[in-house]
Formats: sequence, structure tokens, C-alpha cells
Amino acid sequence: MTSFHTNPEDTVLTLTPQNEEKKSELRGVENMAEAAQWLIARGIEDIECITPDIAGVVRGKMMPSTKFVAASTLALPSSVFMQTISGEYPEESDTFRYPPHDGDLRLIPDLSTLCAVPWETDPTAQIICDMSDHKGTPVGYTPRAVLRNVVDAYLAKGWKPVVAPEIEFYLVKTNEDPDFPLEPPIGRSGRPIAGGNGYSIAGVNEFDELIDDIYDYSSAQGLEIETLIHEEGAAQLEINLNHGDPVMLADQVFQFKRTIREAALKHGMYATFMAKPIQGQPGSAMHIHQSVVDAETGSNIFSTSAGEESDHFRSFIAGMQHYLPRALVVMAPYVNSYRRLTTHSSAPVNVQWGYDNRTTGLRIPVSDPGSRRVENRLPSSDANPYLAMAASLACGYLGMVQKLVPESAISSTANEGNNSLPRGLLDALSLFEDDDGLKGLLGEEFMGVYAAIKREEFETFMKVISPWEREYLLLNV
Repeated sequence: MTSFHTNPEDTVLTLTPQNEEKKSELRGVENMAEAAQWLIARGIEDIECITPDIAGVVRGKMMPSTKFVAASTLALPSSVFMQTISGEYPEESDTFRYPPHDGDLRLIPDLSTLCAVPWETDPTAQIICDMSDHKGTPVGYTPRAVLRNVVDAYLAKGWKPVVAPEIEFYLVKTNEDPDFPLEPPIGRSGRPIAGGNGYSIAGVNEFDELIDDIYDYSSAQGLEIETLIHEEGAAQLEINLNHGDPVMLADQVFQFKRTIREAALKHGMYATFMAKPIQGQPGSAMHIHQSVVDAETGSNIFSTSAGEESDHFRSFIAGMQHYLPRALVVMAPYVNSYRRLTTHSSAPVNVQWGYDNRTTGLRIPVSDPGSRRVENRLPSSDANPYLAMAASLACGYLGMVQKLVPESAISSTANEGNNSLPRGLLDALSLFEDDDGLKGLLGEEFMGVYAAIKREEFETFMKVISPWEREYLLLNV
């Protein structure tokens, strides 16, 4: 189990001047004394102590910065992490129980994540928090802890995972009535942008002012965008992030989603990370590039000293092939997610792998030996980034420790014909619950909480009558 590193000597603070170099930093401090100076230098009045829930929704509390630096204890009810996306709570079962009395969990600020909230009119900061119980023990079913535990499993083997996520999303017109289909927004040309604009610079330019705000907001938070492109869908964009530590990159995706939504709202539109928001348009993915380096030397263990593919590389792929269907419900977490994973579309429908083959679930990009990696193309952009990365890395880890052997790579088109993935939420959930290998890494408690939430969400979905049912059943059956 991961332990959080906090220094008791930093809990009581005296505000004294610090050097100008520290004042100029945009993101992260080493201790609470530096945090106090960082807040003073920027005239920060309020600070948001935030954390992702199971869905990846931003939860937390806002407080005056003076209270924060005085080491005030902050807590959230444990039930925050046992709530469905629509606000219901699942029934207890053999594998799921609520903590007694809905006890509090403590927010433990991660000082490396301290940064501004650039869209607020008053000077405001934010900091991402881990969750502990009243004894200071990390809470294993919270998303950051789940990912840390998987990373720790790698470190125990002398390995260090590296990830680089790509996040797709749509811009849509504001939509106050959920019964109405979503529509692309009006760009600067005065016309709704059409689909089929993959990599179109003109498509990006339709939203120049919004994109400028995304860059400005990101820069103010110390978040780094590698590239931004227009994807195939109408007003569908993709942001690629630099590679790095999984927890750090999950933090960035968590904050990027919020940043992009805020920038879109400023311009009178929505940004949505739904997997399939518009019928007839491509779905939105969160592709995860993964490699593993030796924790001591930093060398990529997917490559031999001669630059060839290593046994670890092939076993990592094999682990993905074997375990991804069992972990899919974490990467495709909603009923809507499975509308994206359909044949004859840009989305994968299997766990086959190939070299630079975008029709496979697992793509091996062209790279030099030091950058050899595996791109997992299954996760959708609606997934909680902490949990999706944790599950994806867990699959590869299990393949390496079990020395699994992959199927042969394919060079043909792989996303036509039969769909070999679970076709719906309940099918995927059944595979997930029955897998002991995943339980050992993700944690039995987390898996029980997650499964209970997903079953309750499905039951809520089943109470909604869809337009398809009204269209074809109303007068015909």
C-alpha cells in the first residue's frame, strides 16, 4: 500500500519573504512554507482543495488561503466515492459495503500540484488531494490511490511505467434539453463545421479564440500541451500531452478536462468528453501510450541492448491482449461508451496488435528503440484517467510477471467484421468482477465499489425510455 509523504514540521507556518525564483514558478512547491509564499506572491485569496471521484468528477472544498496555510483539517464523506454519475447510491452486496456511519476521509494536499485557477475572476488557486482515513492511511478505493498502487507494483520489480495520453473531445452547441440531439457549434465562418476534417488547420482555426484560451489557461496552470489537432468528427478536437509519470499525467488529464470545459463555456458552447455524443459521428477516445523503463538506469525495458524487441515488450502486449477485455469496464465506464466500440468505425473492436496499424486495439507506433511503446486505443475519453491508466498498466504488468506470449501481429484491417470485445456494460462488468489477477493490483475493495456503482448506473439507465423505442415500438408492437 502506498504511503503519502507529509512532513509534520510543515503544519504550522510563519509567512516570511522567499526568493523571487520561487515566486515565478507556476506549478508545485516543495513544502507548506513555500506554498504560503507562493499564495502571497500571487495575492491568492481562495484555494480549491480538489480530488477526483470514481467518475473523475472534481470534488472537494474551497477555503480561504489563510486557513489552508494554517493546516486546517479538511474532510469529505466517504460516500462521495460511492456515488453514481447521476447521484444515486448502490445497494450493498456480498462484495460492497458502505463504511460505518459514512465516516469522513481526510484531504491530503499534494503540494506538487498547486497552481492557479485562471478562469476565476478573483485570485484563486487549486491543489489536488489524496484521501486518507483518520489514521493517515491511504484509502485504497479512491482513484489516485488505485493508480499509485499499480505504479508501486512496477517499482517493486525495479520498473517505472511511462505514459502519454491523447484526449479527444467535441465542441457542441449549448443544449439545455437532454431530449434534443447535440449539434456542432457555429465557428468563426458563421457556419457549423462539418465532419471529415481530420488534421484540418482550417477546422482548428474555426475556434481560434477558444483554443487561445485553452492554451492560456493551460500555461497559467503549468500544464503542457504537446499538440492540438482537429479530428474526424464535426468540431472534434484532440489534445496530446507529453510523456511522463502516470500519476502526474492523470492529474493533467483531470485538470485539462476542467480547463477545456471552462474555456468552452466562456465562448458560449459545451466541451463534451462523452464517448459517443453525436449519432453518425466518430467516438472520442483517450489513447494511452505506454512504455516501461528500468528504475535505476532509465533505459526502456521494451528494447534489448541491441535495440531489438525484448521479452518484456512482447509479454506486455500479451498481458494487454489477455486482460484488457476483463478491464474494459474501467476504460469504457458507461452505457454510452459501448456505442463507440463498434465495427466499421475508427474505434477498435478487439485486442489485436500491429505495427503502426490504427485499426487494432493495440498499436505499436514507429519509434527508435529508446521510445518503443504500446498504444492502447481502447479507452474512451469519458473514462476516469487515473483508473483507465491504472487498469491499462495493470494488464501489461500481469503479462510481464506471468511471461505471457502474444498472438502474432497483424497488418490487415482489424476493426471490421466481428467485435470480440464485451458489447455492453454488464458483459464487461461480469468479466471484471471475476478476474483475480486484476483484484491483486487494483484492489478487491475498489473493484467491489466500482462494480456496485456501475450496476446501479445501469439500472438508472434502464428507467429511461429512448427515442428509438418511441420511434419503432410506439405504433408497431
